[in-house]
Amino acid sequence: QVQLVESGGGLVQGGGSLRLSCAASGSAISIDPMGWYRQAPGNSRELVAIRFNSGDKNYADSVKGRFTVSRDYVKNTVYLQMNSLKPEDTAVYYCYAEYTSTSYSGGAWGQGTQVTVSS
Repeated sequence: QVQLVESGGGLVQGGGSLRLSCAASGSAISIDPMGWYRQAPGNSRELVAIRFNSGDKNYADSVKGRFTVSRDYVKNTVYLQMNSLKPEDTAVYYCYAEYTSTSYSGGAWGQGTQVTVSS
């Protein structure tokens, strides 16, 4: 099984920046893709950004030009650099990965990290 552990959330003023990290551990034959979702109170969980091993990336329209997803394959970590943060970016951010092991093929979620943007 693959475990995902996020870090880097916190409180920031509008216009500020944060970088989230998500480290994957455990045994897997492949992990692809890795990325980020978020869920604000009263809302459903939504895709923020995701990166495929091919290099392709998908972003929510609301974060294009402000957020960047990247991956370090040596550290098995995916990052989300968030710039020009807005109060509407406030949410719990969840790391997500799809992986294949000898006994499982499917998705895994991190525990979530809170991001709060003040106006």
